[in-house]
Amino acid sequence: MSGRVRVEIDGTVATATFDRPEARNAMTWRMYDELAEFCARVAAEPQVRVAVLRGAGGEAFVAGTDIGQFRDFDGAAAGHDYERRVEAVLDAVERIPVPTIAVVDGYATGGGLTIAAACDLRICSERAKFGMPIARTVGNCLSMRNHALLVSLIGAGRTMHLICTAGFLDAEAAERAGLASEVLPESRVDARVAELCERIAGHAPLTMRAGKEAVRRLREHALPPGDDLVESCYGSADFQEGVRAFTEKRRPQWLGR
Repeated sequence: MSGRVRVEIDGTVATATFDRPEARNAMTWRMYDELAEFCARVAAEPQVRVAVLRGAGGEAFVAGTDIGQFRDFDGAAAGHDYERRVEAVLDAVERIPVPTIAVVDGYATGGGLTIAAACDLRICSERAKFGMPIARTVGNCLSMRNHALLVSLIGAGRTMHLICTAGFLDAEAAERAGLASEVLPESRVDARVAELCERIAGHAPLTMRAGKEAVRRLREHALPPGDDLVESCYGSADFQEGVRAFTEKRRPQWLGR
């Protein structure tokens, strides 16, 4: 599969661009690995004071994980491996020692929503749309950690609304919910991101690092187990049907088992 995470470091700003516009920047395994490498590189570059994550092409930030990769899953163990792999990458994003900005122009869905949520700020164009359509697409589930990530940002009620309706929050609704930090006309997004990067680069790095770590610890304090939930979805006939239906471009026939 094509697609890369392009990295640029310009003075105090490190930028990772999800570059697979023909697939709305849906993440391949290689792209997840490259995102983790970006996080490690930022941590190792003392001059970097802010990290920016954005999507190429203007249609999406990231439209989740490429579902074609799920065709080889053969049960709950594969689901556990996938969730742990993605959790490790998201943990790396959260642990970037400098403030992070997700620039959301277009869709941020599934794994794209959680990547954006793992960032400290989400600067959005008016075209931004956030969604978690897994109940409509393949019938998998979020890990306990990713449930906690969303609940901490937008609350339990809005999290369940996203999951159960499999719909989207537009930019205005996302700002009201606390998911979008700022919403701007598309023409003003890049200038605002540049302004924020310059401002953040001039602030006390240890203060911001302590704030990031405190928020992460509060969210993950006494996080309950969730392996049984992952098993119930990834090990189900419904998940296998969902993946087949998605790749065959038809509606899945859910059986509840």
